[in-house]
Amino acid sequence: MRVHLITTQAFNDQKPGTSGLRKKVKVFQQPNYLENFVQSVFDTLTVPANATLLVGGDGRYHNRHAIQTIIRMAAANGFSRVLVGQAGILSTPAASHVIRKYRTFGGMVLSASHNQGGVNGDFGIKYNIGNGGPAPEKITDEVYAKSKVITQYKIADVPEVNVDAIGKTEFPGVNAGETFTVEIIDAVQDYADLMQGLFDFSAIKQLLASGFEMKFDAMHAVTGPYAKEILVNRLGASAESLMNCEPSEDFGGGHPDPNLTYAEDLVKIMFAGENALDFGAASDGDGDRNMILGQNFFVTPSDSLAVLAANATLVPAYAEGLMGVARSMPTSGAVDRVAAKLNIPCFETPTGWKFFGNLMDAGKVTLCGEESFGTSSSHVREKDGLWAVLFWLNIIAAKKQGVEAILTAHWREFGRNVYSRHDYESIPTDAANSVIAHIKSQFNTLPGQGFGRYTVKSCDDFSYLDPIDGSVSSNQGTRILFTDGSRIVFRLSGTGTEGATLRIYLEAFEPDTAKHYLDAQVALAEMIQISLQISQLVERTDRTAPTVIT
Repeated sequence: MRVHLITTQAFNDQKPGTSGLRKKVKVFQQPNYLENFVQSVFDTLTVPANATLLVGGDGRYHNRHAIQTIIRMAAANGFSRVLVGQAGILSTPAASHVIRKYRTFGGMVLSASHNQGGVNGDFGIKYNIGNGGPAPEKITDEVYAKSKVITQYKIADVPEVNVDAIGKTEFPGVNAGETFTVEIIDAVQDYADLMQGLFDFSAIKQLLASGFEMKFDAMHAVTGPYAKEILVNRLGASAESLMNCEPSEDFGGGHPDPNLTYAEDLVKIMFAGENALDFGAASDGDGDRNMILGQNFFVTPSDSLAVLAANATLVPAYAEGLMGVARSMPTSGAVDRVAAKLNIPCFETPTGWKFFGNLMDAGKVTLCGEESFGTSSSHVREKDGLWAVLFWLNIIAAKKQGVEAILTAHWREFGRNVYSRHDYESIPTDAANSVIAHIKSQFNTLPGQGFGRYTVKSCDDFSYLDPIDGSVSSNQGTRILFTDGSRIVFRLSGTGTEGATLRIYLEAFEPDTAKHYLDAQVALAEMIQISLQISQLVERTDRTAPTVIT
């Protein structure tokens, strides 16, 4: 096998965000753009002898081309074996599981998650380390540094591999007497086996056979094959209980983000009055996010995490209890109240699943979650959409109650953290930065000020000291904290590809059960106005309404 050293010029825009490098497809299609980033990753790593690399993604446009390129570059950079999900399809949680199960050195996960796909859509790539989780900042920072000075990349003469056929193909290695192996694996079966070992499939199967009606929306994305295998083949759900389960390179022309805005078809089914089904759920482009719905009822991700923690012992895998829980800073404090009652630790981390990895590896936490529709546990090192769906089905089967009944009982016991997130997408970057700068300019004057029935206690930029490795992550979100425990958080997201997404997180604790049935937007109306007043968002961005409200 011949290795070529290709001369290249550096790009200055290859800084990974919270979940890797995401850009428009047309950006990745520039000559050497993908190759530069992949080589920068490989140059950051010390690849041992006989190392295995996992490659796969969410099936979006450009995945197949990228997979062939990465295979050739892996061969040139010292890997002896590459595992590829069949058809290049590999959900992010399944990728984490496969890395852990087969003990690969790491993996290239090709996805832009919940962003749109297609020729004019987005593409993404990130590196996951040997524990199955996203590379920590110390690695991604070095990758970015190398990407700015790269002058050449390595690529080998490996023929195109048929990624649709399960099996193993061997090629002559770079050095005499060596072989380079590409193996196409059935990651769907691997992941389904893992889920069957965690949950009470017998109880869920009985639930689904009892007349319980559900609908799962894969949004034309990666979880379709996984849902068919688990929900239909193993749990006996009807084929009609699935929708949009054929993966598409452009996600059927839709936006594969499981929220009340982009999963509109599912929402209509679940909010159909007396005709609404018992349970609805959706997952995103790469399968790591989830939305949970009951009959005419939406479960916020923050509440979902709290309910899973409070009922974890109903699930076989967690019957002995939880070591601890963790949440991202913007996520509501609902799970904190559960942790306090269970007398287990609760950690508050920055946004980004990589921050949970150290805690899980150290045995500090079992469950963790982010408000952006991501929950998971120590079974993998990524968020896991279908896992969350199965967890809810297991709880419903065990408690013999519907979604709304389970959540309202939870609020009666723990109180309700009324919570909402307002996303303002594709704001010009300068305007978004102006909003944050204006908020920070008031840090010295806001404390003590009254806004209606709320009084500001303090303001800060959230900073996190990792209790395991001692690393510090600063500027993780701008917080306005009120004396009654309510809060407003402003954060610029790193997951978009155009302009900036400014997210406003609003939270107020409500102990009064008589007010638990209020719509979140009604209960938070005063705080929403306070957030706009403090930020001057409308004046500085000309945006009069959020793009998405969750």
